[in-house]
Amino acid sequence: MKLNSSRRRLIGGLLSLLAFATTADVARAKGDYPDRPIRMVVAYPPGGPLDTLARALAQPLGMALGQPIIVENRAGAGGVIGSENVVRAAPDGYTLLFGSTPLSIQETLLHNLPYSALTDFTPIAEMAAGPQVLVVAKSVPANTVQEFIDYAKAHDGQLNYASPSAGGSNHLAAEMFKTMAGFSATHVPYKGGAPAEIVWFSGRVSFMFGAFNNSLAQAKKGLIKVLGVSSPKRMAIAPDVPAISETLPGFEVLSWYGVLGPANMPAAITSRLNAEINKILVSESMKKLFATLGLEATVKTPEQFGTYIHENTAMWASVIKEAHVTLE
Repeated sequence: MKLNSSRRRLIGGLLSLLAFATTADVARAKGDYPDRPIRMVVAYPPGGPLDTLARALAQPLGMALGQPIIVENRAGAGGVIGSENVVRAAPDGYTLLFGSTPLSIQETLLHNLPYSALTDFTPIAEMAAGPQVLVVAKSVPANTVQEFIDYAKAHDGQLNYASPSAGGSNHLAAEMFKTMAGFSATHVPYKGGAPAEIVWFSGRVSFMFGAFNNSLAQAKKGLIKVLGVSSPKRMAIAPDVPAISETLPGFEVLSWYGVLGPANMPAAITSRLNAEINKILVSESMKKLFATLGLEATVKTPEQFGTYIHENTAMWASVIKEAHVTLE
């Protein structure tokens, strides 16, 4: 059947529109990311360090990508609820997790965890890492890490130590320290940092591993004594505080913070996010924020971040098993 010229023009136009639409769909699938807002889940309540860092990153990252980053707090079950929400999302780069050290710890500590930190996430970019500090009560007759170890050994099994929560990094840092130093002490867990500090300042516990900047501020007020930092070397913002590793070689505890997505995210999207986040980490505004929180920027590739998560998970698994830590 022959078509007249007007029909040929109409069909030709329709075919052109179809080809354009198909080309646009392919382009969007291949590289026009992002073309809508991105959701960044924080698996803890507003106001904490993770929430603060996530929101500090969201604004400049959204500007760099040309789409808003919406921070969503999904707290509950020690971070499991929010993390599982991300695991179950489509791996298209529009749902991200701002995660931290508990992901590494829970891999071993929690039974029946509905995901694995090692296989169910795509590591995108580590943002920062920071140490804890070993602090002792004013009544403890020790002013150095070695003096405290000697004192703890002389009073083996008689000392108490506090932590903001059982199974948290503060608790496990103390367990690691006890094991490496060769003494025993009783763990006294509290529900949060503030309750632990109230008991701490009363002198009812002998030592604990505390938050870096907060502990230094309390030490300046004469409420406690800071003996050492858990980073592998001294921190530039507190060069007078020795690294614990100067006394116990190999002792290192750092809390990490970073961005992850669901497993099997496209490499191009992962690389784009990594590149933009790494640019932000070296900005002056971010450096100032890190200094106020006792953190340092950690610029890594996705592969390096993934390797670190595996290493960190293995380290905590060793501490948990050796110290027989359980949440029962």
